[in-house]
Amino acid sequence: MTTRAGVARRLLAIGGAIAIALTASACTPDAAVIANPTKVAQSSRATAPPSSAETPPEPPTSTAVPTTTAQPLTPEPTVTAKPTPTAKPTPTTTPKPPPAVIILEQGDTGPKVRAFQARLRQIGWFAGDVSDRYGAKTAAAVRGFQAKRGYPVTGTADERTYDKLIAMTRRPTADELANVKPKPPEAKPASVSWDVDERCMTGRVMCISKSTRRLTWVVDGVPQYGFDVRFGSDELPTREGVFSVYLKKVDVISNLYHTPMPYAMFFSGGQAVHYSSNFARLGYSGASHGCVNVRNKPLLIQLYNEVRIGDKVVVHW
Repeated sequence: MTTRAGVARRLLAIGGAIAIALTASACTPDAAVIANPTKVAQSSRATAPPSSAETPPEPPTSTAVPTTTAQPLTPEPTVTAKPTPTAKPTPTTTPKPPPAVIILEQGDTGPKVRAFQARLRQIGWFAGDVSDRYGAKTAAAVRGFQAKRGYPVTGTADERTYDKLIAMTRRPTADELANVKPKPPEAKPASVSWDVDERCMTGRVMCISKSTRRLTWVVDGVPQYGFDVRFGSDELPTREGVFSVYLKKVDVISNLYHTPMPYAMFFSGGQAVHYSSNFARLGYSGASHGCVNVRNKPLLIQLYNEVRIGDKVVVHW
């Protein structure tokens, strides 16, 4: 029979063997917990930190796939267009103006010259009788006409001069070409109404009334004819009194006001009886600079031809 001590020893032996077996199974690597595999290039620190008694595992070697370095692209060669050669500018020369076309010149003769002189006479550049010859007198008249308008002063009627004269004048009448003097108005002197002033009753007088705004040509107390006139403003009044004509000039430009004063008959300083295109156009809505303006040009030209230096001028109310 087995004794109790023997049973006890046998149980102890079996218990010790079991304990040894259990201890060996706990430390066997196959029985250890298998860690999660680490991703490429991922640190193993993602696993649970080791205990202080353990030595930290070495980091796993990176198994990253080597990256292929991209080779730089070789740039395509840039094709640079060759610059188009710039043509050298051809020096330009200013063309000379064509020579002036001569219509009439000194030495020419014929009816065309006569008509040309008659037109010059219409605007006061030619005095006396017209003829068929272009002489020194005509050349002098043309030079004055050209200088007045800023043209080259040649005395020769080139196309520009001739065309300007044609534009400023009318076709001469048969009487003008034949040097026939214009007839005075046929009105009888007794029928002429005028503002009588005692100072106008003797001699040859331009009797000018500010009341009626009329100029009357009176010879020895007999009125011949008259026409409308315009006077200066309050700032530049026409002087009143008895004067005499001291200068006559067909073509005049005012030195002070730079306005034309055709067929001027000066009687007091710079004041004169003369034609005014402004008066002819605007009437009494304007005023002169002190002169006596006339708008009836044909009748003024007739008076201009009759008045002499020294004839009396009376300006009155």
